[in-house]
Amino acid sequence: MASQSGVLASLGVTLIVAMPLQRASTSRTIALVGLMGVGKSSIGRRLALALGMPFRDADAEIETAAGRSISEIFTHLGETAFREGERRVIARLLDEPPHVLATGGGAFAHAATRALIAERAVSVWLKADLEVLARRVARRDHRPLVAGKDPAAVLAAQAQERYPHFETADIIIETGEAAHQVAVDAILHALAARAAA
Repeated sequence: MASQSGVLASLGVTLIVAMPLQRASTSRTIALVGLMGVGKSSIGRRLALALGMPFRDADAEIETAAGRSISEIFTHLGETAFREGERRVIARLLDEPPHVLATGGGAFAHAATRALIAERAVSVWLKADLEVLARRVARRDHRPLVAGKDPAAVLAAQAQERYPHFETADIIIETGEAAHQVAVDAILHALAARAAA
């Protein structure tokens, strides 16, 4: 705890005890948004554990509903069909009791999906430097939007298109290259501050 507190203090974040955070944060789903590679699923699982909430991954739910991988959906149906299916799945998930939801990188840039999240959830933009994201994305080849392309160039184009939408999120967390638990603690702090306000 001491070392964690030191890291958070260096980021200007103060640890808040867990019990008030749980009471303050479970009335609405917490939807994590941001570019690919930022750690929405990994951070989301840790955040859900910290809050005692279920965790849902929108991409995994889409694959289950479609009976095929995200890459296959993009290849056979195209991005437009994927985004509509994504909207339907996220709408269904937002009808469930409050949970932590990791969304796909482009979900919050889709107007109808963004409106659903704004209405039914607390949105949290996880933001990291594009160079950091490019290194992470380059290590894995399962993302259809970067297949055969330069990850840095793809991310730069996505940032230009999507950042104006991400900036409307309820909470913005700069994740940097710190451990995911640091981001989780920053989210907990921001949720507590939002509840107190």
